[in-house]
Amino acid sequence: MTPEPSPSIPALPAEAQALLARATRCETPCRTVSGTMVWHLWGQQGFDASLAPLLLLHGGSGSWTHWLRNIDALAASGRRVLVPDLPGFGDSAAPLHGNDADAVPELLAQGLQCLLGDAACDVAGFSFGGMVAGFLAAQWPARVARLVLVGAPGLGIAPEKIIRLKAWRHRPTASERDGIHRHNLAALMLFNPEAITELALRLHVANVVRDRMQGRSLSRTDALARALARVACPVQAIYGAEDALYRGRMAALAPALRQAPGFQALTLIEAAGHWVQFEQAEAFNTALLAALDWR
Repeated sequence: MTPEPSPSIPALPAEAQALLARATRCETPCRTVSGTMVWHLWGQQGFDASLAPLLLLHGGSGSWTHWLRNIDALAASGRRVLVPDLPGFGDSAAPLHGNDADAVPELLAQGLQCLLGDAACDVAGFSFGGMVAGFLAAQWPARVARLVLVGAPGLGIAPEKIIRLKAWRHRPTASERDGIHRHNLAALMLFNPEAITELALRLHVANVVRDRMQGRSLSRTDALARALARVACPVQAIYGAEDALYRGRMAALAPALRQAPGFQALTLIEAAGHWVQFEQAEAFNTALLAALDWR
């Protein structure tokens, strides 16, 4: 059998294409060799002007589609919802310098200035995006009204067992690569085997082939914990109770998050792994809206 060619960028699943069709696409300068940072905006019509815009930041090897099952509910709450493909992921160009979360906040702040002027926004950051969100809040405090960390690493808490993901790019056929992607989703992203649906697989595949930020390592340090000590805004956190990054170390999570002077609460979503907002979308949406309404 003739091997299939190297993986190309696949089309997004129909669910993602339908949501994308209702978005407004914007591009902002990215200070790269060439290219821009791509944003998608929902809720631009009929939003509640008394509510801060909501910025959602996706995880590593991801794109805006990490929030596929959350955007409609958040926009329906009256929020303007802004979801970029972070530099180096999805449709956005890669940073000129750096290949980790600390290379992104300045580019993100520039994009927000283009889209929102001086207005502050609420920020929810997932995983790698949680580190970016924490760095943004520490370095540009006027940009962030409220911070919600979702499954964020970089807190100096190592899992009891190293999570080993399998390499897939060298596999010659799509079926072989899909098998490895399913393994990696189970190892890191999703707790329940039944959560590894065809939709989850296709979103994951479309994202990982566009990851140009290889060699990231800040997630294995306490960089976010140190940044949180400089964050002045209210901070909350939502994690899957079965998050593979913290399995066996959940008791250490809240003390690490309390590095933030404005830390308010940690919510654990039952029967959910790292990609909590996908695996238990309804419970997550309820928790995030409650966190944003915390007084």
